[in-house]
Parts: sequence; structure tokens; C-alpha cells
Amino acid sequence: MISRPPEDIRYSLVVPVFNEEAVLPLLLHRLEKVMAGLDARTEAIFVDDGSRDTSSIVLEAKAKDDPRFKYIRLSRNFGHQIAITAGMDAASGEAIVVMDADLQDPPEVVGEMIARWKEGYEIVQARRLSRDGESAFKKKTASLFERLLGKLSSIDIPRDVGDFRLIDRKVLDAFREMPERDRFVRGMFAWLGFKQCEVAFHRPARAAGETKYPFWKMVRLAVNGVVSFSDAPLKLAIWTGAAVSALAVLYGAYAILSGLFTDHVVRGWTSTVVIVSFLCGLNMLLTGMIGLYVGRIHAEVKRRPLYVVAKKIGFSAVANAETRERTRVA
Repeated sequence: MISRPPEDIRYSLVVPVFNEEAVLPLLLHRLEKVMAGLDARTEAIFVDDGSRDTSSIVLEAKAKDDPRFKYIRLSRNFGHQIAITAGMDAASGEAIVVMDADLQDPPEVVGEMIARWKEGYEIVQARRLSRDGESAFKKKTASLFERLLGKLSSIDIPRDVGDFRLIDRKVLDAFREMPERDRFVRGMFAWLGFKQCEVAFHRPARAAGETKYPFWKMVRLAVNGVVSFSDAPLKLAIWTGAAVSALAVLYGAYAILSGLFTDHVVRGWTSTVVIVSFLCGLNMLLTGMIGLYVGRIHAEVKRRPLYVVAKKIGFSAVANAETRERTRVA
């Protein structure tokens, strides 16, 4: 599994950051302790996804003071999934760990993940046993989405697993060959396959600050997951259209037979308005559903880069050139 001698193994910790000034001091302290306990050279790559607070000041200073820490600032907020991708593009380790900055992904779990990687696993997922600090509504909707995605998707996407995971270098190389714009990273790794296992942990509440995934961002992520890994909405549109057409034929036959053989003739406009309104609304719904897929195609054919880097600190000139090339190709 390991392509280089054990003494040359390096670990890359990728941490996307967006307005996390309140939690950064504690995060940096805990990361330093974890990195000191690992058996090889380790880098921590912070990807600033357009923060508007003092996160950039703290992280820039840390990257200049400690060569183990590296800093990437994106030109604007591209979103969590893109920030993860930018960090992995810049990673140089043989094992790459992605974790959130809010400490709901405990850095102390990294050691256990690395141990499983050394056993030969190429993807080590961190599965949540509990989710402290989250409302009952968020837990319920998250569980509902995972069950729905599991039924709709053509691949097996693990439940109770977010973006906290370790991947092997060969997995990252394969991941970089996937150029899609609207990303659902956990689904992409599930699609890749490879030898996978899970490490269970209890997810604590946020150490400080506010969640960066409010309700509507969660809805958007859910839509990305369904549209990216399932054609069920398109099939639903086909079957719904067929069912409505069949009902319309039956109703038309009923109206004709009623006029020919009975004195009961529907008068007025109420029934007509109801039926027309229903069909128009259904048509708009299905057109919008198909439009999601058409919009994805439009975004893909433009071939814009996934992200734009405004500043990098702590990287060598060679690493900078390689990252620019990967961004251009993507």
C-alpha cells in the first residue's frame, strides 16, 4: 500500500475554514499536540474559504511562524466542498485527513485513522455515533436525507459519515480525475471504491462560533447529493407524466360517456380551472426538476476552474506550480 519507505511517510491534515476566529486558538493547540504524537512529518493545510473575520490574520501568522502549518486563501467563498478539494490538491502526504475546523471532528481521532490506514485500508471513514449540540430537527432531517439518498443512489453511500476521513495517496490521485463542478465529496469517495473501513467517534458540540451549514445550505447539499448520484428524479418525471396523462384520458372518456348516456353534464368552470391549475403546476415542477440536470450540464461545459487561489503561505515553488497546473486542468 505504501509507495515510499516508512521513514518518509508524511501526513497531510486538510482543514477548511470559514469565519472560525473564535475556535482557532483551541484548534491550533490541539492540532499541535496531535502532530507531535505522530510518527512522521506532518503538515496542516488551512484553506480559508473567503473568511470575513480575523481567521486569515491568525492563520497567516501561524503559517509564517511554524513550517508545519500552511495557508491557502481562496479569492472568495467557493463553498465547503470546493475548499476541501483545494486543500487536497495542495496536500503532499501519503495519507491525507480532511477535518472541519469547528472541533466537531476531534483531531485526536486522527491517530486511530492512521493506524487503520497502516493496516492496509485506503479510505478510513469517521462514523458519528452521536451528534451533540444539534437540534432534534437537524438530526431528524439529516437522518431522513441519508435514508432517502441511500434508496435513490446507484452506489452505497455510508450513513452517519460526513467529510471527516483519511484517504490514501492513490485514492486522491483517482479523486483528482473527477472534474465535476457541483461536488458532493462523500458521494465521490463512495463511488471510487477502494478498500474502506470506519472509525467510530462521538461528535461533540461546536467548541465556539456558529454553524456554517444552516438549513438552506443543508438543503442545497442534499440536492447536490441526489442530483449528482441518482437519476431517480428524471425517472420520477417520466412516470409522473405518464400517470397524469393516463388519468387525463380516463377523465376524458368519463366526460364523453356521461354526455352520451346520461343527463349529467358537468357545467361551469370550477373543474376546468382545478385541472388546468394542477397540470400547469405539475408541468412547472417537472420542468424545474429536469432543469437541474440541464443546469449541471451547462456548468460543466463552461470548464471554469473549481476555485481561485488569492494567497499561499508555506508552500515551495514546486508545490505552487503543481497546484496551479491541477487547478487549470480541473
